[in-house]
Amino acid sequence: MGTALVYHEDMTATRLLWDDPECEIECPERLTTALERLQQHGLKQRCLQLVAREASEAELGLVHSPEYVALLRGTQALGTRELQALSKEYDAVYLHPSTFHCARLAVGAALQLVDAVLTGAVRNGLALVRPPGHHSQRATANGFCVFNNVAVAAKHAQQKHGLRRILIVDWDVHHGQGIQYIFEDDPSVLYFSWHRYEHGHF
Repeated sequence: MGTALVYHEDMTATRLLWDDPECEIECPERLTTALERLQQHGLKQRCLQLVAREASEAELGLVHSPEYVALLRGTQALGTRELQALSKEYDAVYLHPSTFHCARLAVGAALQLVDAVLTGAVRNGLALVRPPGHHSQRATANGFCVFNNVAVAAKHAQQKHGLRRILIVDWDVHHGQGIQYIFEDDPSVLYFSWHRYEHGHF
């Protein structure tokens, strides 16, 4: 009964293949630096380390449309120019041939952590993932987010483990509108977003 750390090095594979100052901050180092810091402070060694698995397409379908999942699956075979053209259809998103695999790992890591906590294998944990998820909506990517990791994990916790009430606390620079839209008509999930506002200047 300790703390789990869920991670997979494949999530560092996706990277920006063209020049885009808005998207360049979403890079593999966001993960590797966090992992290095955990190791430096002796925290990684104290955790039960779990290797992330890919979420199934059925699990992605808990919140995403089949058409959207199929579109992302198809990106694995696209060249750089095609990926860049498709990325421009979204706001602050870039796609890579590894995006589908990495995004499935990110969701799968969240699901593994939910399972580990709710079966009593661990008390709590951290899923260290990319791409992030809270801006992603049912049928669209947004703000670096491809699949909505936390939203899928919440639905999974309800369906597999029978949870009746879930609180999602989102602490980020931006509001996670994807989680809001997915659950705004669902009284069993309360979404609380703590984000930058600056008295309306941001």
